[in-house]
Amino acid sequence: MNTVLAAEAGGSTARNLTITLFLVFVAITLAITVWASRQTKTATDFYAGGRSFSGFQNGMAIGGDYMSAASFLGIAGIIALYGYDGFLYSIGFLVAWLVALLLVAELLRNSGRYTMADVLAFRMRQRPVRTAAAVSTITVSIFYLLAQMVGAGALVALLLGIKPGTTFLGMDADTAKIATIIMVGALMIIYVTVGGMKGTTYVQIVKAFLLMTGAIVMTLLVLAHYKFNLSTLLGDAAAASGKGENFLRPGQRYGVEVAGNATQTFYNKMDLLSLGIALVLGTAGLPHILIRFYTVPTAKTARKSVLWAIGIIGTFYLLTLALGFGAAAMVGGKAITAQDKAGNTAAPQLAEALGIKFLGGELGGATLLAIIAAVAFATILAVVAGLTLASSSSLAHDFYANVVKNGQASERQEVNVARISALVIGAISIVLSIFAQSLNVAFLVALAFAVAASGNLPAILYSLFWRRFNTSGAVWAIYGGLISAVFLVFFSPVVSGAPTSMFPEQDWQWFPLSNPGIISIPFGFLCGWIGTVISKEHDEEKYAELEVRALTGAGAH
Repeated sequence: MNTVLAAEAGGSTARNLTITLFLVFVAITLAITVWASRQTKTATDFYAGGRSFSGFQNGMAIGGDYMSAASFLGIAGIIALYGYDGFLYSIGFLVAWLVALLLVAELLRNSGRYTMADVLAFRMRQRPVRTAAAVSTITVSIFYLLAQMVGAGALVALLLGIKPGTTFLGMDADTAKIATIIMVGALMIIYVTVGGMKGTTYVQIVKAFLLMTGAIVMTLLVLAHYKFNLSTLLGDAAAASGKGENFLRPGQRYGVEVAGNATQTFYNKMDLLSLGIALVLGTAGLPHILIRFYTVPTAKTARKSVLWAIGIIGTFYLLTLALGFGAAAMVGGKAITAQDKAGNTAAPQLAEALGIKFLGGELGGATLLAIIAAVAFATILAVVAGLTLASSSSLAHDFYANVVKNGQASERQEVNVARISALVIGAISIVLSIFAQSLNVAFLVALAFAVAASGNLPAILYSLFWRRFNTSGAVWAIYGGLISAVFLVFFSPVVSGAPTSMFPEQDWQWFPLSNPGIISIPFGFLCGWIGTVISKEHDEEKYAELEVRALTGAGAH
């Protein structure tokens, strides 16, 4: 009886602490946003933060944008459940930054103003290219937004202790999830419409600091529990996983060898390769990451910010090893899957276990859980604000100013349209997220990466490096990659035909891979090549000008 009362008291304390910490974070970030709104006077201020951020500040903000709920909650969960295979996500996300640094960061900063389409449209016909780029940007952003907001809804029920049959403020678990999604959506709209890029960037910096601090503290506590002996930690994780030594070997989740079925084994290995390609190439095509390169004054600062981002993100992904294996060892695979089948709650559950161990009893566990929960909320809020800004900027700058108004819109009109766009995109995301609560969050993020790598990356690389590339090629590359990625996923086991599908009772799948990257990314490049060759349009002078700007920064805004 006493134990039950103590547990209830701990749960109530965790709930109150979580709500208090979350409200404190929201109050601080809203204050930052209002302050930033007073500094936002021009379109450059709204879209690019006045290009006033240092390499370190922008590196922190990029880290804040990139280390999403999928990273913090998802990767720790996958490692906790699948061991070695889960770390593949960490490696893929980190290596992706080398592609962004070597091929995209500096050249993009020198060539454009506010959005990805500025580079694509520089030597091509504005209307078709900017329209295609806006469609692609909004598609990728909405997939990513859904993942974050659905994650927020799922997380809040756990953190507020709302289980089936229990209520909070008169709300059951489903109603609480919907209320959370609406609240997160409303906050992200306020961040973007009021603060623009300046407000959003400072929110990202605060969030990156909180997330890194939380991850470092948890890692040190895990290592202290095992007296900094990694061998003991890994041994305990393998024992508690129920998989024994295999937990530390590849093949638990990806590239699984099926005895007596060579075809399925081949598909499993191709799926692993496809996922890796999408993760590594996707970052260089993510719109909310690309616009970050415009917030710094020079190309040199853009390079510095990417180096800072690699350091911050690389450290964080190393910490996910300790968080994942720590959760496997101290919480156990059964307890994690009992709370959440996908393992998304492994990090908060580990925080609770560490709190009980080091801070003493249920109250200690509740306290650390509340702190990590507030950081997870902060993560979701910051990422959705960056995504909304990317898509509203593209809609206002690319579609409204350059397609509808044919370049004749004033800065004030453009910024007003961006604010209205943020409102509309936020509202669409809220509605879709409410209906998408049953969807797999990791699937949505992987799809966003695959779509970005299939549609945006071929067009960006061709535009920067291929002299012959033209309008037809850009439009073919974007639409070809975009449509093929979405089409293949729709007919894959992710959507139907498997117990883990979005629609497990239905079966229309014929594409055997869960990630379309291995087909759709080369197809995007092929479409770009075909579209270019069949068109006679060719502008040598414009390419020469773009080349000089991209390499030297001459004439960059």
